[in-house]
Amino acid sequence: MPKTAAPDQPAVKPEPEDYSRDVDSALSDTRDNDDLIFAEESKSTQFCAANAWKLLIVDDEEEVHAITRIVLEGLTFSGKPLTFLSAYSATQARVILQEHTDIAAILLDVVMETGQAGLELVEFIRNELGNSMVRIILRTGQAGQAPEREVITRYDINDYKHKTELTAQKLFSTVVTAIRSYHDLRTIEQSRKGLEMIIASSRNLFGENSIRQFAAGVLDQMISLLRINEDCLFLHAPSGFAATITDGNIALIAGTGEFHTCGEKGVPPQLDPEITHLLHESVRRKESMFSASAFVQYYCSGSGSETLFFFRLTRALTAWETNLVQVFCGNVAVALDNMYLNQELVFTQKEIILTLGECVESRSKETASHVRRVSECCSLLASLLGFSPQEVKLIRMASPMHDVGKIGIPDAILLKPGPLTAEEFEIIKTHTTIGYHILQSSERPIMRTAAIIAHEHHEYWNGLGYPRGLAGEDIHPFGRITCLVDVFDSLLSRRIYKDPWELERALTYITQEKGKMFDPAMVEILFEHMDVFIATRLRFPDAL
Repeated sequence: MPKTAAPDQPAVKPEPEDYSRDVDSALSDTRDNDDLIFAEESKSTQFCAANAWKLLIVDDEEEVHAITRIVLEGLTFSGKPLTFLSAYSATQARVILQEHTDIAAILLDVVMETGQAGLELVEFIRNELGNSMVRIILRTGQAGQAPEREVITRYDINDYKHKTELTAQKLFSTVVTAIRSYHDLRTIEQSRKGLEMIIASSRNLFGENSIRQFAAGVLDQMISLLRINEDCLFLHAPSGFAATITDGNIALIAGTGEFHTCGEKGVPPQLDPEITHLLHESVRRKESMFSASAFVQYYCSGSGSETLFFFRLTRALTAWETNLVQVFCGNVAVALDNMYLNQELVFTQKEIILTLGECVESRSKETASHVRRVSECCSLLASLLGFSPQEVKLIRMASPMHDVGKIGIPDAILLKPGPLTAEEFEIIKTHTTIGYHILQSSERPIMRTAAIIAHEHHEYWNGLGYPRGLAGEDIHPFGRITCLVDVFDSLLSRRIYKDPWELERALTYITQEKGKMFDPAMVEILFEHMDVFIATRLRFPDAL
């Protein structure tokens, strides 16, 4: 059979044996192979290159390209067809390889524009491009130019064939083996990326400090996780939400995509009946559920709290995707359990602190609501002053214990309805140091913060306060905030020694003490947002 070289290529090399003679027999021999399915001729063009195995033919002989296409035309593997790319020189192949990073296999000639062009291309692929996935099949008609033993030992190739031995059947087997290896390597790589994403995602989730933030983090990380494989992007428009179930009622706490308004204040859940049914069914069964159009991940914490994560799908998940989701969700379950446990500990700690503060107030015949109002108004003022969320949380938790030292003050003085003598007032003043000594030995941030507040909430801006006579910014900001809020609420509240003041009278007093008792900047913020502080006080009225 006469040979023709591709245009502008070097002279034709010695002619290899014609391997097209076995095309018909090869086609029949492969019908029983489970992995090999040949599509109808008319349908083969329906597949796009993006959803096909790419085979790059690198050879300077036009006829080699034509025969290879004839032999392999119609071949599919794992439901994906073969698409062909052609290069007639190593130089052309370099360009194609840089443009197509997802080539599955290369049929590579050795001798083209130079006697070592093919081998140099192998080094370019492995070393410069860093492509270790593509399977390289070296075929040569001049074995003397590239001795097999030397090539196999030195170069990272996956198969070596003499053109004289490469019949149609062997070509089929060689290419299918290469594609299968590429497919397996890609699966391993996807699994590795998936595990890395799970580890990274789980680490991010454990850093969240609220159930709402945690839920939003799970949604984001799950979407990122499912994007790791370009062939497995099954979230058409990333849509999902997180919800809790209480007494059969669904409460949405976070959402993404079409559900992005879920969890926002004042936005009711808008769920179609099919989704609602799926959620309730998951709760009834106490298990996660997968369907062709959605999946629901169900969690039940050790305390009995039930949480659901819902995602829309555009198709059913593959076994690999389902396994990846389940591994990730296993980590989410651990994180969620820890989150609920931590939340329970925080609530318990807060309840103990409030109870302790209320006991002190009750002993002095003052209302328990005072410590709650101080707590909320202190955190509000700290937030308006630009304190960090963590600092706002600390002062909310710690400020109820500002008067804990009063447990060391005798009842005769603490409960005296009339004016105190100078000696009695000196004893009352010791409640700041008593409270400090009670709290300061703890290593817990809340207790240490409470110790500071107990010690400094009677220090005055002008330095005339007690117990240490601190002035200005030498007083801890938490002490200054609690000083202002405590006086503000006390003036407006009934005490054993006085009736509640009218708001106007209280504000006049605070104005007079601005720059004396109180930090001027804090007074400005209090006055600027007075309506919010009044509304906060009204949430915790005194018992009649």
